[in-house]
Amino acid sequence: MDNNQEKQGMPLLGDDFPEMTVQTTRGMMELPQAFSGKWFVLFSHPADFTPVCTTEFVAFQKRYDKFTALNCELIGMSVDQVFSHIKWEEWIKENLDVEIQFPIIADTGAVAAKLGLVHPGKGTNTVRAVFVVDANAKIRIILYYPQELGRNMDEILRIVEGMQVADKYKVAMPANWPDNEIVNDHVIVPPATDVKSARERLERAKAGEFECYDWWLCHKKLVK
Repeated sequence: MDNNQEKQGMPLLGDDFPEMTVQTTRGMMELPQAFSGKWFVLFSHPADFTPVCTTEFVAFQKRYDKFTALNCELIGMSVDQVFSHIKWEEWIKENLDVEIQFPIIADTGAVAAKLGLVHPGKGTNTVRAVFVVDANAKIRIILYYPQELGRNMDEILRIVEGMQVADKYKVAMPANWPDNEIVNDHVIVPPATDVKSARERLERAKAGEFECYDWWLCHKKLVK
């Protein structure tokens, strides 16, 4: 098979976000260059003028300021013409009093194919995928939903904030952070990777650097 005809699959975590020129409701954009120095969340939806997608766009917009406060932009996408996107935005504004402030990609199918977003059993409809891309244009998180399930935007916000904290402070985030059932709002200290540091770990805990259940499970209050 010719390489140009090869079916492209979804990129992997850690990959560079693929370069592409896209038509959006805010004009032509070059990705990822348009968001240089920023994180961004690209999310696809099955189609305009559909109930679940409408609730999602309203939910994203209502949290848009929280995303931008994290130096993170939003960009939607579906295999719909830009005219459809514009009319849908108008409908949301007129009927729900919410103005969509982020761009929406009008895909011809090329972007969906490059990112692996076309549902295998539902024609050209795109699935509900989420790509969280960092300020270096690296793909850090991929979420993949069926068409029947709307996304939780507070979780996507948590993901962006958690990954930024992990990067900046070289820590890991526990389940349900910042409301974990074991360590509350603490973050996880990376585990020891050799015998010497494992032996030192509990001594450092005694000195008050962090708290430990054992040398492999240590946590601390995040001091920003």
